[in-house]
Amino acid sequence: MIGPDPEIERPRTDEELSRLKPIDEVLPKLAESIRRGRGRPRLHNAKQAVTLRLDPDVVERFKSEGDDWRTRMAQAVKKASPRG
Repeated sequence: MIGPDPEIERPRTDEELSRLKPIDEVLPKLAESIRRGRGRPRLHNAKQAVTLRLDPDVVERFKSEGDDWRTRMAQAVKKASPRG
């Protein structure tokens, strides 16, 4: 049976600790990605998810015109809004 690696498990000496460098110096891209967090960066004007109940025939009409039906529906709502 193989046990833990004693070289990894042993406490570091003061000399070894003094030679360590910050992650920003050693792996700057990794450090930045950790600070940034997971996923895509947030957009300033990100779209908001909502639940909207529509008549089935309205949805079918938009769907029948192609895969980008959600985009076209959003454009239609925007055009119909007071600020259009």
